[in-house]
Amino acid sequence: MQKFIGTGVALVTPFKEDLSVDFNALVKLVNYNIENGIDYLVINGTTGESATITKEEKQEIIDVIIKANNKRLPLVLGVGGNNTALIVEELKTRDFTGIDAILSVAPYYSKPTQEGLYQHYKAIAESIDLPIILYNVPGRTAKNMEPATTIRLAKDFSNIVAVKEAGNNQQQYYTLLKEKPDDFLVISGDDDLALGVTLAGGSGVISVIGQAFPKQFSKMINHGLKGNNRAGFAIHYKMMNIIDYIFEENNPAGIKTVLQELNICKNDVRLPLVKASVELSSKIAKFVAHFK
Repeated sequence: MQKFIGTGVALVTPFKEDLSVDFNALVKLVNYNIENGIDYLVINGTTGESATITKEEKQEIIDVIIKANNKRLPLVLGVGGNNTALIVEELKTRDFTGIDAILSVAPYYSKPTQEGLYQHYKAIAESIDLPIILYNVPGRTAKNMEPATTIRLAKDFSNIVAVKEAGNNQQQYYTLLKEKPDDFLVISGDDDLALGVTLAGGSGVISVIGQAFPKQFSKMINHGLKGNNRAGFAIHYKMMNIIDYIFEENNPAGIKTVLQELNICKNDVRLPLVKASVELSSKIAKFVAHFK
């Protein structure tokens, strides 16, 4: 699974002021990331506001990104939720032409046991041949998928190839890296920990801030993959403040504000999310103006 080593980005879904999808801005964002060193793109993740994207919009977003990408980078599609049967139905009926893997978030709200999480992903793994990247994000799902469950899934299903771990728990990363099968990828879902995890043996990151500063962030991760800790942390320290800023209120309001400052897309989000506050927008604008 070499194609998922390095820097992936969880793309935002740009909106116009009327909150319809801004497909021109989406194409601009895709090209910007491809041209500046990103290794793969993630569609319809949390950062893409998947919770408020309609079925019809989702398909059109996929089609537009596949066309814009033009086979230049691997594409990962977010397919997840807390209704296992509905996910399995989508996996069995959707056309995955042009998609290289799926990213499937752990079930949210329901708070299943570890066995429930295992059975959920077992059903997903048995319904599709594409590579599957697990996604553990307990801050959003209200349930941590413990390393033992992730490792059990990795060993039992050959198409479960990676985990996007976003528990912001350094010790959990270390446990996964220590116990995982040799060919299983541990991908950071925490921008602030991404370099350290990569230096410890991780396979890189699926990033939020990376789509705004793809050249710098992917360079930092490449330093991590090569074990160049000093060079990597020199970039990390420059980006610490903006990583904090984009998650200060909500994601993706923060990253969309950065992208607006870069003239890539507007900062509009759909309810129940709201735009970044005036105070946060001011801090972000000052950072972007001086960042090199």
